[in-house]
Amino acid sequence: MSAAISTRVHQSTLEDANWVRWTLITISLGFMVLFLCVPLVLVIIQAFSKGFSAYFSALSQPDMQAAMRLTLLTAFITVPLNTVFGVAAAWAITRFEFRGKDLLITLIDLPFSVSPVISGLIFVLMFGAQGWFGSWFVQHDIKIIFAVPGIVLATLFITFPFVARQLIPLMQEMGSEEEEAALSLGASGLKTFFLITLPNIKWALLYGVLL
Repeated sequence: MSAAISTRVHQSTLEDANWVRWTLITISLGFMVLFLCVPLVLVIIQAFSKGFSAYFSALSQPDMQAAMRLTLLTAFITVPLNTVFGVAAAWAITRFEFRGKDLLITLIDLPFSVSPVISGLIFVLMFGAQGWFGSWFVQHDIKIIFAVPGIVLATLFITFPFVARQLIPLMQEMGSEEEEAALSLGASGLKTFFLITLPNIKWALLYGVLL
């Protein structure tokens, strides 16, 4: 009896008061509405402010079609590269011990801590006309900044952690027992990956790709 009472007292001391919980919930919802919902609603309203006919007419404009082609091309290049890198990095970090492992983890998290403005400035300093490699690119008539290669590089830098960061915690929690069992039974590395590892990480991989 005393143990049950002490348990209830302990639980009650760990629980926040109702006004605290509702205050935190209200603040969180307020931030979501203000910084996510309101801008999204304003974009939709502005897009259809002149009616559906004007919206679909804008889609047929050459500039709009060029922008959509550029977006699709960038995604077509960056998504497969990010997927391959994310799977390889997660596999290496969770399955092997090697020199430089901590550095690799730090580099994966780097885009989360660097402002996109700073990363853009770095690309300009490296590949711009007055940058470190700019003169060489100018001499060989290769355009990086303000061209498709620069857009792809910037997108890769910003987005490459997403797949790896979704897979690393999952693969650490999974462990390697199933994979070791498959290898001990004679399965090759690729067969183990496609029959054991990939089915276990498919949903996290899909989520990282969508991000």
